[in-house]
Amino acid sequence: MKMIVGLMSVIAILLVALAGPFYKFGVVELGTAFAGFKFGLLAGIAALVLLAIQLLFKRNTANVGSALASAILAVTAIAVPLSMMNTAKNVPPIHDVSTDLVNPPEFVKIAPLRADAPNPVAYAGAEVAEQQRTAYPDLQTLTYTQSKSELIEASNQAIENLGWELVNTDVDKGIIEATETTAWFGFKDDVIIRVIDNDSERLVDIRSKSRVGQSDLGKNAARIHSFIEELDSALAK
Repeated sequence: MKMIVGLMSVIAILLVALAGPFYKFGVVELGTAFAGFKFGLLAGIAALVLLAIQLLFKRNTANVGSALASAILAVTAIAVPLSMMNTAKNVPPIHDVSTDLVNPPEFVKIAPLRADAPNPVAYAGAEVAEQQRTAYPDLQTLTYTQSKSELIEASNQAIENLGWELVNTDVDKGIIEATETTAWFGFKDDVIIRVIDNDSERLVDIRSKSRVGQSDLGKNAARIHSFIEELDSALAK
């Protein structure tokens, strides 16, 4: 029984942990990777049930170390998918977030890089905008007194600090484009920052869009918040 419980818990954690790397390196399709989450969750539950049976009816076959290790692996395999499912329920099923919902910044150099991406480069429109207003009402156009060149320089510094890949900087047009590749699944999400002169002020807008997936689990909004924090920090130096 101990070997069965241990094996089941290991299988459960491997199904969950390897889903990302397997997709990232092209071993499986995204649907198969997400199926790994599902089966990992079920395997984790099965491992806990078997562990409970072992502790209740075959306690002589168990020891504290192996039981604890199996429990930790199984609980982790259960917790990760459940956490993602819970997050998905609490954020809108969108993957394109912008501080300007009327005239979102348009990708330039990044547009051809997304040619084969499941999510088109164009903004989805009013329905997505309304969902964002409800979920992230704080994401709005930013106003700064610094010059356009200062904001461009600070934006590039923020991108470097965040570890994103800088794709394009156009000072004249006030545009910076970058891509972030997520560590676990290797998802590529694209960002564009737009700086516009408005009399004595500069208007800054940020747009973050995923290349794949219907829901971003709140990642794009979080990415914009992270950029704003880094930008303000760079400007303060």
